[in-house]
Amino acid sequence: MILNNSKSVISLKIIRRAAIIIFLAYLVLVYAARIIRFPLLGIDKTTLTIVVLAIFLMIMIIPEILNYQYIYFSDEGESIIFRYYSAGLITGKKNSVEINKRTFSGFTIDKKFFGLVESITLYQRLREGIAKYPPIFLSALKRADKASIIRSLNSSAPIIKG
Repeated sequence: MILNNSKSVISLKIIRRAAIIIFLAYLVLVYAARIIRFPLLGIDKTTLTIVVLAIFLMIMIIPEILNYQYIYFSDEGESIIFRYYSAGLITGKKNSVEINKRTFSGFTIDKKFFGLVESITLYQRLREGIAKYPPIFLSALKRADKASIIRSLNSSAPIIKG
């Protein structure tokens, strides 16, 4: 099975860029050009600006708080492959984890913020002991995709309690 959430990440980036353009256009029309006259629909300039700013900040900050990541997952062949990077404002470095199915020893699932932030930590058996990989955040995945990944990982190794 091969799975990735590139469409979700692209949609998020388009929405963010559109929000930036709309917010800047609002500021220009209201404050610089003074084209929009107030009160508008019974709302004064300050109140409308606060509402527009709050919506803008929610669009920009919520994906950061929920740790949205681009994720590519493959369990075809002899290896389990995860490729991922942050889909936030600052994308950071691209990461890749490739674990041979014979040395895969399990995974843990961690949930924070009432289950909104969900991450998976992979473990691999090595000669020196068990290696623990950094968490991969699944928050940007659809529920069905998360379930598919967990089913696939369960077929290779059981979940680790802890």
